[in-house]
Amino acid sequence: MDAPHILLVEDDLKLCQLLSQYLAKQGFSLSTCNEGQLAPQAIIDQQPELVVLDLMLPGMDGLSICREVRTSYQGKILVLTASDDDMDQVAALEMGADDFVTKPLQPRVLLARIRMLLRRSEPLTQTQKETASENERFRQFGTLSLDSSTRTCNLNSEEVNLTPSEFDLLWFLANHPDEILSRDALVRATRGIDYDGLDRTIDNKVVSLRKKLQDNPAHPRRLITVRGKGYLFVPDSW
Repeated sequence: MDAPHILLVEDDLKLCQLLSQYLAKQGFSLSTCNEGQLAPQAIIDQQPELVVLDLMLPGMDGLSICREVRTSYQGKILVLTASDDDMDQVAALEMGADDFVTKPLQPRVLLARIRMLLRRSEPLTQTQKETASENERFRQFGTLSLDSSTRTCNLNSEEVNLTPSEFDLLWFLANHPDEILSRDALVRATRGIDYDGLDRTIDNKVVSLRKKLQDNPAHPRRLITVRGKGYLFVPDSW
């Protein structure tokens, strides 16, 4: 099996070199891009399994890169950010980012996130698709339908464009209707790590899902926040 290909988009040349060497030793195939304006074409041409993308880049920022490539690139995008600002993370999720790692980087944390994203992106084989029962593959709640084999979401007979990580979160919530799920449970299920009490990625993905699924963020009825406890998927609100 070929080594998974990672494209590292980072303008800090020293950090880029260190990460390239570290990830290559972990068995990945690496290519790099150091200028924002060159990144979209590199991503589209190379079609790597995963892009590690710095948000702050010369020439073209990471958000603009996500927006430009997301319809032409089906792999995963892991964003590097020096900001803890929720708005930056929400914006990146809406543009198509799948996960975040905050600078200064801890290489083992980055490696764990990369491996988790790549595991989630492994496609089902044809045999797996054929043997999966409809009960395992499909979820239907009113006008909302989810298909785990094609990873598609439809609402009111129209396809909703979700990122892979957004689909993972919605699928997990939909598999536990009327059950309050803690952030810790959601982080472990969708990201494969323990919740540190500070990570806002799940909250930001819920914000993005509400927007895409026509759930009023001021008074949500479909994906409800239960203060101090977590989130609740309401099955009869669709």
